[in-house]
Amino acid sequence: MIKGKILSIRGQIIEVEFLDNKPRVHDLLIAEDDKEAKMEVYASASANNFYCLSLTSTSKLHYGSKVVSTEQPIKVPVGKEMLGRLIDPLGNPEDGLGEIKTKDTNPIIAQDINFSRIQVANEILETGIKVVDFFAPLLKGGKAGLFGGAGVGKTVLLTEIIHNIVILNPEENVSIFTGVGERTREGEELLTTLNENKVMSGVTLVYGSMGENPAIRFRAAFTGVTLAEYYRDVLGKNVLFFIDSIFRFAQSGYELSTLTNVLPSEGGYQATLASEMASFHERLASTEKNDITSIEAVFVPADDLTDAGVQAVFPYLDSNIILSRSVYQEGRYPAVDILASNSSALNTDIVGELHYKTALEAQALLKKAKSLERIVSLIGESELSEKDRVVFNRAKFIKNYMTQYFTVVESQTGKKGVQISRQETVNDVRAILDGKVDVLDPEDLSYIGTLKDVDEVVKIKSKKTSKMLMDKPVAISKKEPQQEEKSSEKKK
Repeated sequence: MIKGKILSIRGQIIEVEFLDNKPRVHDLLIAEDDKEAKMEVYASASANNFYCLSLTSTSKLHYGSKVVSTEQPIKVPVGKEMLGRLIDPLGNPEDGLGEIKTKDTNPIIAQDINFSRIQVANEILETGIKVVDFFAPLLKGGKAGLFGGAGVGKTVLLTEIIHNIVILNPEENVSIFTGVGERTREGEELLTTLNENKVMSGVTLVYGSMGENPAIRFRAAFTGVTLAEYYRDVLGKNVLFFIDSIFRFAQSGYELSTLTNVLPSEGGYQATLASEMASFHERLASTEKNDITSIEAVFVPADDLTDAGVQAVFPYLDSNIILSRSVYQEGRYPAVDILASNSSALNTDIVGELHYKTALEAQALLKKAKSLERIVSLIGESELSEKDRVVFNRAKFIKNYMTQYFTVVESQTGKKGVQISRQETVNDVRAILDGKVDVLDPEDLSYIGTLKDVDEVVKIKSKKTSKMLMDKPVAISKKEPQQEEKSSEKKK
């Protein structure tokens, strides 16, 4: 038995001394006097001292308290019994449905999957959200990030994706939602929604909310990954993995690093940030048999995408969906910055030639219109050339067309949410680029489903336009016919 004693307690970091046998990093320790007090060996402090993460309250611990090593890492229950349940990062039930009884438990810290088993994603996962499916399509078995500052709609967009994929197609996948450092209210709303739609039986929720200590928030992400791996490899299921927010995972690591006196990196974050991100993301891999599709909300502090904690996420993602405060303030929801968002799926082999060429043409049009915005703000749209006015106007059509009502906020908006297929979106954008809706005002395309919703308006306005052209008086020559005859006689 490996025994040690507590030397100091700093917040959620406990320094423990072991004089004889030494524990391994990630071993679980239990207080000898209080079996409920648990801690995890986090890092070495010196030859005999170790920093430990407190996983429970430290109120009953004190200097000199004896601790015993279990010689085992943190393990959580795994099995089909976990579906339909809400747990904390240590595997304890939090839904009031009683004890969870499973045959197996797995350590939350594990090795990455063997590289030879990894399968490259090459199939589109449709969300029914126009701007996502068209400009930054998600890959089945890939990773997508929803980036945005406070209050621009990350959680609403993530919840709508959950609704469209999980609730509308419950039989296709099992799902895991991991809440890391976010509000308990949002977690409660998600649980209620899943129960009301009777799809909770295919979902596991893991919550480490913002009220928890940083050690619990830090480990919540790994608990979610452990369950995803089990569902993929043992149950043989395709897995949808949602996390809100991966930035809070990085932030909790930063808090722990500060308490352990580790010198920060140049960006101010912990020096181990890159390796921590790798240890999380590289386990979320798809194999030749089953997929793990990861969709991650990423909080962007002060709307600064260059923040080191945000930048650490980018290398692992296939699709980047950037939400913009300026778009949000313009009243276009979802507030996606179209030109900043991108996806590796946007190529002819995956989305097809029509989608690829249409998307490129739409992006080029939007870039051109963006360069004209400065001119318009100074001298007005009427001063643009006819060609530039067409470009500027069609860009407005595209941006307004990409707005959409969401089902998950119907109670707030009073508008019924819609889901649009990717093919319909491609066809509609093609029609906009070809000038088939030029007779309309850009506002006519705000919050519509497809162009079929404005077909009648197009027909009416087209008739009015053609009638105006027919009624327009024809210009006649200034010379009267008689004068022309007289002048010709004089010439003779």
